[in-house]
Amino acid sequence: MTAHPYAAAPKTALVTGASRGIGRAIAEALAAKGYDLCLTCRHSETELTHLSHRLSETFSIRCTPILADMGNPQDVERVFSEISELTVLVNNAGVSHVGLLHEMSTEEWQSLMDVNLNALFYTCRLAIPLMLQRHAGKILNISSVWGNVGASMEVAYSASKGGVNAFTKALAKELAPSGIQVNAIACGLIDTDMNRGFSAEDLEALRAEIPADRIGQPKEVARLVLSLLHGPDYLTGQIITMDGGWT
Repeated sequence: MTAHPYAAAPKTALVTGASRGIGRAIAEALAAKGYDLCLTCRHSETELTHLSHRLSETFSIRCTPILADMGNPQDVERVFSEISELTVLVNNAGVSHVGLLHEMSTEEWQSLMDVNLNALFYTCRLAIPLMLQRHAGKILNISSVWGNVGASMEVAYSASKGGVNAFTKALAKELAPSGIQVNAIACGLIDTDMNRGFSAEDLEALRAEIPADRIGQPKEVARLVLSLLHGPDYLTGQIITMDGGWT
């Protein structure tokens, strides 16, 4: 039997927005599976550096921390200048905005779209040639249930994640003949800093709507990421909702 052309290659992954929350949990899960990592964040350089050192020492992997704004194409090009081969791309970096749409500034809208949606274009157009070298690769985009159904007071965020979902489905069709899978995880309410801006009362009200009767954990998202990375290659173009039965 002929070995898969990617089988003997080092396992390498780029995880964006990796200093905390879901991105951090994904980085930890990949490191435990022996992936060499490139990790990015926009502001939390100290946290990202400490995480990278800990993962390198604990799991004997290469881990490169890079401070970068993934919504800035020049920053993304700088990140990829550090990468010569890539097995997995996890587009996790994201920001939220809660408020009435008519009170949102043009600058706030553009900044959110840059990080949540435009970044996927910037990363994927540079990652794809690296994956085409071996006719294999996995691209995973972290989305949201609001990209599926929309949320009042979060119109811009919902629109950006709806764009992520459409981007995922279209790119999966484009890359399927090349052996590259593209999927997204639409997360529900997860215990991250992004959601700690809500009051305790608001979080309790949201939790009460969730059939699973609890808020999800970043490690659960990371477990799903690993399942998708090691799942069948025929699984592509899917928006997999993980929300405790909420939506």
